[in-house]
Amino acid sequence: MTDRPGLDFSFSGLKTFAANTIRANGDDDQTRADIAYAFQEAVVDTLAIKCKRALKQTGFKRLVIAGGVSANKHLRAQLEEMMRKMHGEVFYHVPSFARITGQ
Repeated sequence: MTDRPGLDFSFSGLKTFAANTIRANGDDDQTRADIAYAFQEAVVDTLAIKCKRALKQTGFKRLVIAGGVSANKHLRAQLEEMMRKMHGEVFYHVPSFARITGQ
């Protein structure tokens, strides 16, 4: 996903792979936790790379993250570090406004 040029991305294949892997190998809590961790790492890395690419293409120095994904602490930490290195700023809405779709 991250080696493709442009800004488009989809996690549908990754979600399917993770679900199938859990069904095939997720008999214990540690295995499920490991799969979930790997999924989160892949998503966070992809989002950070795509955001960085968009900022470089536009020349912007400010990034706004909204929606349920903005509540993810790992994503926040990675984006804050990225923006610090780029001498930019990242903004989020109030955490109580972030909720997972369908809840």
